[in-house]
Amino acid sequence: MRCRRTTCNLSKLESVKRVVIMGRGASGKSTLARRLGDITGLPVIEVDKIFWQPGLIATPRDEWVVVQEKLVAGDQWIMDGDLGPYDAVEVRLRAADTILFLDFSLVRCAWRAVRRSREGADFWRWLLAYRYESRPILRAAIANHAPNTALHVFRGPKAVGRFLADAADVARDVR
Repeated sequence: MRCRRTTCNLSKLESVKRVVIMGRGASGKSTLARRLGDITGLPVIEVDKIFWQPGLIATPRDEWVVVQEKLVAGDQWIMDGDLGPYDAVEVRLRAADTILFLDFSLVRCAWRAVRRSREGADFWRWLLAYRYESRPILRAAIANHAPNTALHVFRGPKAVGRFLADAADVARDVR
């Protein structure tokens, strides 16, 4: 199932057990994860909180792969986060049954980032270069490591809202 803008087939919501949420910084990945977790009952794992050591020190890649392998061993989860050049996203992608990609504009994400907190220079460089650097790498990783995984690409918050509303409707019908 490859969804683009507005409509996604959620008739098999009960089979959604391992969800990866990715996208540009400040696109709303954690908010979406929490809301989807509330609807589905799936546990939410914020990879940012696990990956970054005190002082915003990155976990070395080989250690991060091992940590993720333990995380994805669970039967059910929603993992949100996009660590840009520090990530080893292929571990999460290979284990996922569903990928939610928040492909929001730079302006929207920059505005959200300014409103939510002070961000460092590395964050802003990543945010600015995302569409031309990180996004193509992620799209290639999805194609290589999760070619048959359900992929939902959202271009804005309204599409995410519709997706969550549809998911809530399906979840009500399933219960």
